[in-house]
Amino acid sequence: MYRTHTCGELRISDTGKQVTLAGWVQRSRKMGGMTFIDLRDRYGITQLVFNEEVNAPLCEQANRLGREYVIQVTGQVNERFSKNAHIPTGDIEIIVNELNVLNAALTPPFTIEDNTDGGDDIRMKFRYLDLRRNAVRRNLELRHKMTIEVRKYLDSKGFIEVETPLLIGSTPEGARDFVVPSRMNPGQFYALPQSPQTLKQLLMVSGFDRYFQIAKCFRDEDLRADRQPEFTQIDCEMSFVKQDDVIELFEGMAKYLFKELRGVELTEPFMRMPWADAMKYYGSDKPDLRFGMKFVELMDIMQGHGFSVFDNAAYIGGICATGAAHYTRKQLDALTDFVKRPQIGAKGLVYARVEADGNVKSSVDKFYTQEVLQQMKAAFQAQPGDLILILSGDDAMKTRKQLSELRLEMGNQLGLRDKDKFALLWVVDFPMFEWSEEEGRLMAMHHPFTHPKEEDIPLLDTDPAAVRADAYDMVCNGIEVGGGSIRIHDAQLQAKMFEILGFTPEKAQEQFGFLMNAFKYGAPPHGGLAYGLDRWVSIFAGLDSIRDCIAFPKNNSGRDVMLDAPGYLDQKQLDELNLVVDIKE
Repeated sequence: MYRTHTCGELRISDTGKQVTLAGWVQRSRKMGGMTFIDLRDRYGITQLVFNEEVNAPLCEQANRLGREYVIQVTGQVNERFSKNAHIPTGDIEIIVNELNVLNAALTPPFTIEDNTDGGDDIRMKFRYLDLRRNAVRRNLELRHKMTIEVRKYLDSKGFIEVETPLLIGSTPEGARDFVVPSRMNPGQFYALPQSPQTLKQLLMVSGFDRYFQIAKCFRDEDLRADRQPEFTQIDCEMSFVKQDDVIELFEGMAKYLFKELRGVELTEPFMRMPWADAMKYYGSDKPDLRFGMKFVELMDIMQGHGFSVFDNAAYIGGICATGAAHYTRKQLDALTDFVKRPQIGAKGLVYARVEADGNVKSSVDKFYTQEVLQQMKAAFQAQPGDLILILSGDDAMKTRKQLSELRLEMGNQLGLRDKDKFALLWVVDFPMFEWSEEEGRLMAMHHPFTHPKEEDIPLLDTDPAAVRADAYDMVCNGIEVGGGSIRIHDAQLQAKMFEILGFTPEKAQEQFGFLMNAFKYGAPPHGGLAYGLDRWVSIFAGLDSIRDCIAFPKNNSGRDVMLDAPGYLDQKQLDELNLVVDIKE
């Protein structure tokens, strides 16, 4: 037996016991003839004591231990003279009488501490060392607990967990697939699933009624803080449901997880916001409602006064930052530089302060009378001490998105995006289609299996761009944590959808014939939702990125720098797979 107890287990009630512990050397301190070592394992830290006067050879052996050595010790539990209230084992220590070095260790390239001196790149390269840190370990423990609670909740609601295959056929709609060559079928390829979408629909045709899976999914797309090339979904599907049924059940799951894992009681129904309103008032289909700053459109007030930037604009809108009139010219110039960044793309920023006497002082005073500026103030319901920030542009949608970035930046600067505060809502009534300049055609905004709203079905023949979808996203603190839709279950409607998306009947049959054929054998009405497990864990853990709640994540280039993947295949492997690599410049 390597140990009788873990390093986080012993308490004052264990005083006098003879115990054996095993773990890693966290740190070592020599004080006179005494050596103190903090021994760490997954469960905590216990202080070890070596006394030179009692056993000099043992103390000398302890003094040779380096950080991260793996050791085993036996000794007696003793009450500490100088207690440490910051750790659960801080009332006791082990007076060591036997030390066994299980494995020596090189000095790690960064400190294994909560506040480490390692940067992202070095920590990703030595991820197995980074995982020893409490901060990262706690994230993975939270992830583990969340999956347990998800399974408990869904099991209580009659769901059955079914695993679907990871090697499937490629579907060109949506993000790019990761493809896998087939050795036994030369020239042909599997794809790794972006989602188990069609397979879970087939399970509904099969009569399984309520399915779920904690599913690994893959998308070959550019990465951001909340995206990885492989990610995990809490994937669910239900038969004989409408939109309200799905929303009610999964809103219940969110409330359950908040209560069980964060101790937060969410009693009120989540707001439901139409997509059109989300874009109009927040410039985003995932608005952060922890704070206000709702957009106000100013076309009627600000146009026609000789300021050409506004007079020629297709959209003028702004936000009101409560109590921010104290911003200096330097701070306002920095905000202007912020919105002019290439990734945001605004041409400039107009600001106006509401003075203590109620008058408005703006950066475009020479074009506007105080009467007009007061109309603008009234539109925002602004008060003395408030700061109004305005953007304009020749494309309303694009300008709203720029204003959304400015709103979030102001939320950050004013401390309004508290990670311990949660604002959840459903965004509903998404457009069914969006125009793709690259493809020169309509594309499905979600996926081609989404059911249109019943009252909009006639528009499929006359104005498909106006059709709304029975689709819904859950948003928490400005992050899309899940989304889904009611699905098409009628083969003719599905064929119509493929026609609008530019599929010939032959192409639709080739790629999705298995699904349309299945619908002919009695497909029930069905719908579902997928939650992003990585995103939920990152929100609950208060993280800015999902990487630290994934054991072995990829970097922003999609590389695993620890495994040095992806990598090249040798010629023998390429020959077996009938592949020729021709890298384009």
